[in-house]
Amino acid sequence: MWQEFAPDFQHDVTVDGYTVKAYGFGEGDETVLCLNGGPGLPCDYLREAHSCLKTQGYRVVAFDQLGTGASDRPDDPSLWTIGRYVAETEAVRQALGLGKVHLLGHSWGGWLAIDYALTHPEALKTLILEDTVADMPHLAGELERLRGALGPETVAMMQRHEAEGTLDHPEYQAAITILNYRHVCRLAEWPAPVMRSLGDWNMGPYTTMQGPNEFLYTGNLKDWNRVPDLPRIAVPVLITTGQHDELTPACAMRMKLALRDAELHVFANSSHMPFYEEPGAYYPVLLDFLKRNREE
Repeated sequence: MWQEFAPDFQHDVTVDGYTVKAYGFGEGDETVLCLNGGPGLPCDYLREAHSCLKTQGYRVVAFDQLGTGASDRPDDPSLWTIGRYVAETEAVRQALGLGKVHLLGHSWGGWLAIDYALTHPEALKTLILEDTVADMPHLAGELERLRGALGPETVAMMQRHEAEGTLDHPEYQAAITILNYRHVCRLAEWPAPVMRSLGDWNMGPYTTMQGPNEFLYTGNLKDWNRVPDLPRIAVPVLITTGQHDELTPACAMRMKLALRDAELHVFANSSHMPFYEEPGAYYPVLLDFLKRNREE
């Protein structure tokens, strides 16, 4: 089902004196608001994977989070907090007059979506948590398990470079590349929207909040854990993950068990981007969930 559409509108939203660029597709009376991963990535890869929902009668909205894409890029590490991004998301929703939304968060966007849902429950129709987690310390253990499959010598090499701060060494980067192709996107050729987002990555928010790469969490979110708070989320929740996801099915199951009204779908041939890796399986699951929770 995936196909790219050009945005039907673009809108500049002012948030605390900064400009954030939002994009919209379609004119449906039900809105899917997309929060992309990163942190520090432009929204291209997620918005273009979901712009096709406009053909099913939905309005799709995404935005370049502050510091990314066409939005302002201040050089102030104090701005890179999940709480500030929650406030930014609410500012976008209100500025565009979106009303209650189906909130779709992917990866880091899922962490943001969880905190947003806990802060602004009145703004949601449903919550869609894609390839994400609610417990960062648990994820850290899962990532150690995944890289353990590279073998003890490779793991020891990676740990040495992490201890010495030489993460740019070619052998360390080679190990990260293998992990990325196993657990981030298993396609031989990564889709153009993914490459556009990756090519314009702002590492300032990423390193401040997460860490130096996808498999080492050292930023201000490393101890973030919302599992005890998940029972407060009352809206229906769809959780999706790939069998080979870096944010593993075990992480997804922790969320499902803690939520009041959640369903979990694991895509057998995907890692972190089922909407590109396995679209024939992904889109029917998403559309079925949206249809069942659509206002009549």
